Amino acid sequence: MDNEKIKQMLLDIASTDLDFTVTQSGKESKRVNGLYKPDTHEIIIHNKNLKTDSELVYTAVHEYTHHLITEEQIELNGAAYVPNAKVHTEAFWAKFHSLLKIAEEKKYYSMDIDSVPELKELTENIRKNYIEANGKIMQEFGRLLAKAHALCQKANIRYEDYLDRVLCLPRNSARDITRIGKTTDIDPSIGFDNMKMISSIKKSEERAVAQEKIKEGESPVTVRALMKQKASEPVDQRTKLEKEKNRLAKTIAQLQQRLDFVEETLASL
Repeated sequence: MDNEKIKQMLLDIASTDLDFTVTQSGKESKRVNGLYKPDTHEIIIHNKNLKTDSELVYTAVHEYTHHLITEEQIELNGAAYVPNAKVHTEAFWAKFHSLLKIAEEKKYYSMDIDSVPELKELTENIRKNYIEANGKIMQEFGRLLAKAHALCQKANIRYEDYLDRVLCLPRNSARDITRIGKTTDIDPSIGFDNMKMISSIKKSEERAVAQEKIKEGESPVTVRALMKQKASEPVDQRTKLEKEKNRLAKTIAQLQQRLDFVEETLASL
């Protein structure tokens, strides 16, 4: 695949109004397979590192993601703004994975695990006997922690102290595990880390959508990005002002309480 074909492939995956160039260096690199220069909008691919077209496409799409994010940042901040193309944020990975999915749909890229029987068998083993099995264990663990919490309360034992010095379990970990145990509509086959993410979603219908996306092969970072996008959707002006009013009222009450204390202290001096 020559440079022009790579560029046309990338444009077919996602359009851009910001022109860019693609150059295959004809070299090997021990550090990176490719890079993007945000000041000149150049995609450099060290093609001697890559054995197949799919590896080349993966690298090209990765660097093109930097280009598209650069374009977004220039539109937001002006032409003089030059973003750091080395930064890999969650937003970057979410965009990259969405572009990679399009590349698969358009038959530019493939990851055919079935063509390697040993890898296929190993993958099924990992999913069933480790990812899903661990998910089930952590579900049960969460239920046991909830039971321990109730027993500590019954015995007038501080649950936090029980976590800290008996189980030696970080409180944040205990909170996440317990939440998983209480969230009964989570499929353990998605694995413990994804279960933590899904259990943090309050609405059951939104949990179901997010879980289904994981099971369909969406990356966790993509699902997290969708969750953040959903959470940041604009609310109507009345709701926004009512929330602000409640926050201000709470702050004023706290400040008034502090003012009363200071005045009483001064009066007693």
